[in-house]
Amino acid sequence: MYSRHGHLDGWAGALADAGVGAGDIALVANCHLHFDHCGGNPMLSGRPILVQDSELATARRGGYTVDALVDFAGATYEELAGETEVWPGVWIIPTPGHTEGHQSLVLQRPDGSVVLAGQAHDFASHFASDHLARQAALHGAADPLPSYRPWLERLADFDPRRVLFAHDCSIWEPAHIDF
Repeated sequence: MYSRHGHLDGWAGALADAGVGAGDIALVANCHLHFDHCGGNPMLSGRPILVQDSELATARRGGYTVDALVDFAGATYEELAGETEVWPGVWIIPTPGHTEGHQSLVLQRPDGSVVLAGQAHDFASHFASDHLARQAALHGAADPLPSYRPWLERLADFDPRRVLFAHDCSIWEPAHIDF
């Protein structure tokens, strides 16, 4: 994590930059359990970790991630089998692709929904391509049209205003396109 000063900082420093501390964190939702996404979980021991049951099962089979980051002292998992509303306006939506058990977080806000998409797509431009293919199909554009991931329909139900990705600093925002 990087601090507001552009320096590599620990997770505690990044939280402090956001005005919170570890004690303010009530639960953890990783998009998937590869080491670069769940590496901070042991530092939040005792807090529920929301994970798709298929993702946890895959991680526990071994050879998938760093095992010590999955089953550590105080690891407490809440296994999900599909989508769930965690709190009012906070949703976990399965977005398989990068991994079978990948999930995204949707925050419904007064100014529009925000999707924390993790690695549902590696780049905002890939998400934009899928979104455009979906829009074209909905508006009756002639074939051949590229396919898009089926879970995009569910994310669209939330009418996202911003979509953020784990490994891309670009933020997707909807364009207004006439077909």
